[in-house]
Amino acid sequence: MLSEIRRSVRNQWVVLAMTGELDLGSSPVLRQAVVAEVADGHHHLVIDLSGVDFIDSAGLGSVVGALRRVRSHDGHLLLVCSEQRVLRAFQMCDLDRVFTFHVDVDSAVGTPVRV
Repeated sequence: MLSEIRRSVRNQWVVLAMTGELDLGSSPVLRQAVVAEVADGHHHLVIDLSGVDFIDSAGLGSVVGALRRVRSHDGHLLLVCSEQRVLRAFQMCDLDRVFTFHVDVDSAVGTPVRV
C-alpha cells in the first residue's frame, strides 16, 4: 500500500516522492497528484520511486499517464529509481527506453530544463 506522496520543489522541478507500493489501489493517488501539479502550471516533474518497493502494471500505467500529461503541456518527467525490482519492471516492458532514470533526486533536479 502506498503510504504517502511527499511534494517538494527543487530548482525548476516539482519532486513527488513516493513510498510503499505503487499498484492498482494506490496508482490513482499518483495520478491525482500529477493532475493537480499540471493544473497548477507545474510541467517539470520528478517522480521519486526510491521509496517504492513494488510496482505492478497499474502503477506502471500511472507513470506512463504522468509522462503523457506533462508532455501534452510541453513539460518533462524524470524518474528516480534505485530499487532493482522496480527498475526491472520498467525494463521488462521496455519502458526504460521511454523514461530518463536517475539514481537520486540531486542528479535529477540538476538536469537542465530544455525549452
